[in-house]
Amino acid sequence: MDVRGAVESGSEGSGGDYAMLWTVEEALERQTLQIGASACGATAVVDVLRALGLRAAPEDVERCVQTRLRRNEDPLPGYLLSRSRAGATHQQLLAGAEQVSGGRVLGRFFPLHPPRRVSLVPWLAGWIRGGAVPVATMNMQLAVPMGEEVPDAWHHQLIFGVSPNAVYMTNPLDVVSEAVVLRRLCSDSVLMVRREDVLTRLTTGAALSGLTPDLEDPRWAALDVEGQVRQMLREEECEEEEPRLAHIVIPAAYQSGVTLFALRDSEVGQELLLAPDLALK
Repeated sequence: MDVRGAVESGSEGSGGDYAMLWTVEEALERQTLQIGASACGATAVVDVLRALGLRAAPEDVERCVQTRLRRNEDPLPGYLLSRSRAGATHQQLLAGAEQVSGGRVLGRFFPLHPPRRVSLVPWLAGWIRGGAVPVATMNMQLAVPMGEEVPDAWHHQLIFGVSPNAVYMTNPLDVVSEAVVLRRLCSDSVLMVRREDVLTRLTTGAALSGLTPDLEDPRWAALDVEGQVRQMLREEECEEEEPRLAHIVIPAAYQSGVTLFALRDSEVGQELLLAPDLALK
């Protein structure tokens, strides 16, 4: 979608559904592009600080957010565990922003799964006009446009504005329909892992019983990750042309929703602390 065109059309008589932290030109100039592997969360925090009038070196933000990396060279169990945690959770973003700002920035996470009773654009507009800076934590494997490949990760993006039925984000600079953003913001905490990424890490004679790598998380057993991998192996051995699993589904550490950041000593910062949770549908 054309970012400038959407802003121009949305700014005409849009009232309470229109709010911008930056213009599109300012966003082009100020946005931070991905600062490292799996570091979309730390990248978003860099832009949060900038939008709040603060500065921090990207490497300092990265150190405070403590991004986790994929262990691409590990056998399958370790690889899958790393995939379930790679990047950062909203808790890491909150802690990182507070630490790197010396306590000047606070935040509040609003989960959107299970579904909430909220009109996303007006809700975001109200907070943006008050001086809060939103960051979306989205499952990008949902609402994938027809014909496009399913992404292999979740994503954190700073929201620099909204207009009727549209949300404007950085890293990359984009405008996405409210319906698509809301779909990605309302996701169970799961991740799809591509077939080739599974099969290429299965070593000969490997014990599949190790495919419940986090024994403290019952979701690995509930999703039957081991059974999904066994199904892929059976499909590889089958000579008949039948539909094959394109992915397996594993637990993810992330929770979908919106984190709102503000200066601690601001009026909106105190409002954030007192705001009620969004009601369930």
